Amino acid sequence: MTKRFIYAASVAAILLAGCSSSHSYKVTGTVEGAADGDTVLLQERTANGLAPMDTAIIRNGKFTFTGRQDSAVNRYITYAKGNRQHLNDFFLENSNIQVQLGHPGKVSGTPNNDAYQAFIDQMNQSVKGQRELYAAMQKQGITDEERKGLLEQINEKETERQDILAKCIHDNIQNAVGLHLLSNFNFMLDPEQLAPLLERLPEQHLAKEGIAELVQYVEAVKKTAAGQKFTDFSMQDPEGNTVKLSDFIGKNKCTAIDFWASWCGPCRREIPELAKVYEKYKGKGFGIVGVSLDRDKEDWVNAIKELKMGWAHMSDLKFWECEGAQLYAVRSIPHLVLVAQDGTILERGLHAKELDEKLVELLK
Repeated sequence: MTKRFIYAASVAAILLAGCSSSHSYKVTGTVEGAADGDTVLLQERTANGLAPMDTAIIRNGKFTFTGRQDSAVNRYITYAKGNRQHLNDFFLENSNIQVQLGHPGKVSGTPNNDAYQAFIDQMNQSVKGQRELYAAMQKQGITDEERKGLLEQINEKETERQDILAKCIHDNIQNAVGLHLLSNFNFMLDPEQLAPLLERLPEQHLAKEGIAELVQYVEAVKKTAAGQKFTDFSMQDPEGNTVKLSDFIGKNKCTAIDFWASWCGPCRREIPELAKVYEKYKGKGFGIVGVSLDRDKEDWVNAIKELKMGWAHMSDLKFWECEGAQLYAVRSIPHLVLVAQDGTILERGLHAKELDEKLVELLK
């Protein structure tokens, strides 16, 4: 009986200990170059930047945060003293978590943090490789052929990081890591990569801020892909008249919808080349409709005159909330969408040179 009692008491103690630890967190860490008495902050990201949640003092070379957290959330641990600054984001959850602030930093102790750290390590390695390639391009005596090869490798590194991100989201789509990466770094992925990830996302997350907009974006890409019929919308022209996209599409053998803005440097550099294409083909049935993402009407109208953009224009002056940009899933400008007279979308994402080559085929 005594042995059974002792055994039962031991099991109960273990269970109680396990229950207690699963309902609280303990974050323990070290800071490279710090001293006892220095302060470490636990912070959360807000619309105004990082906001302190808790403070810890380094004692015997270590700091500790304790508390309770209902679900795993992305948080930051930061240290700043003089010119020395360290920052690590991690997943705060009820468990024992270890943090090393430094260059590089490291977080471990839970499956979420281990997966996130592996992702960060891979991304850092890819970035390091790309920097080395850029450095190689700066060497004196490099040939054009060598430069071309290095540029190809640099582009491969960009693709490599896309693949690393997509795989980490795929492998962690059911947990906080996948949701965090999908919410915050989806701009790095193509719609073709995003669609299958969203399909695997648990339904309860689809309505969350950022994710719902992402779903709409992917749907808009599908609806405005090459081969689909164009989506009509109406806005104001520079004179204040309401015009529709459809007012122009049927008038030309093919029409380029040019998403641009007066404040966009790449747009202003591209427009002179686009103007050359327009002058070359406007007599053969080619037209352009400029859809501006401007906010200020005067800036918009002045840019049209200054850049000699002698084609049709429309805007709702809503900046990135531009209705046309939303409908056509435009995330960066300049962005051209080429539409046939019957309303079929022929190509997307063309630049002036590519547009010229395409029109040679279409307007023989």
